Amino acid sequence: MSDQEAALAQAGRLVGELFPQSLGAVLGGSAAQGRFTPTSDLDIGVLLPDSAGSGREVIRHEGRLVELFLNSVENLPKFFQWDRARRRATVLFVYAQGVTLIDPYGRAGRTRQLAEEIVALGPPPLTAEQWRHGRYVLTCYFDDLVDTPPSSRHEQLVIADHVLREAAELVTAHHGAWTGIGKWLPRRLVAADPNLGTALLDGYQAVAERADPTGLAAAVAELLDLIGGPLREGYSHRWQACETSGT
Repeated sequence: MSDQEAALAQAGRLVGELFPQSLGAVLGGSAAQGRFTPTSDLDIGVLLPDSAGSGREVIRHEGRLVELFLNSVENLPKFFQWDRARRRATVLFVYAQGVTLIDPYGRAGRTRQLAEEIVALGPPPLTAEQWRHGRYVLTCYFDDLVDTPPSSRHEQLVIADHVLREAAELVTAHHGAWTGIGKWLPRRLVAADPNLGTALLDGYQAVAERADPTGLAAAVAELLDLIGGPLREGYSHRWQACETSGT
């Protein structure tokens, strides 16, 4: 039995044991995409009756970590819109690219179709204010990256990390593509823009390995030119009461 077949079998057992009331379930993540390893966790989406509520849980089953995405059928359309608004679509991809575990009433199939439609639609575009804020923040980190000497390695590494994350958000937004965090950041970044995405990642690697920010700075400068240029003086933002309460 292959690792993927073992993952499917285990996921099926888990759903049967813990969620006998389930209206449908899918196995997503690396196990559904051929990237599963013996130490990978399982990402399982479970459709529950409306009274069961929704949530996210991490458990250990048969020695393996499992991340459960629990959604009531009634809540699902609203939840999918929230997931889309985050621009990462974590649970949407679990269903859109997942493998069906159980589907006694056809709900998993209908949920998959809805998820596929929303994934194909892409994330919502950034507002004008979000673009201005993104340009400003990336410009600030770009200036810090250029100004920080290689001798200040801790600062240089932290700045490079922020640069890459902010740049990835803007590159994917520019192309109307989904963004990601963790291991999904480089995957989604390169998928959205193979040339610029690779340049940003290679530049980040050069900072990490050789304390050389030249490549990363050049890639960021290219990105800023692409989205309207650096933004420094002239930027403004008014804080709302909710942004400062409790501080």
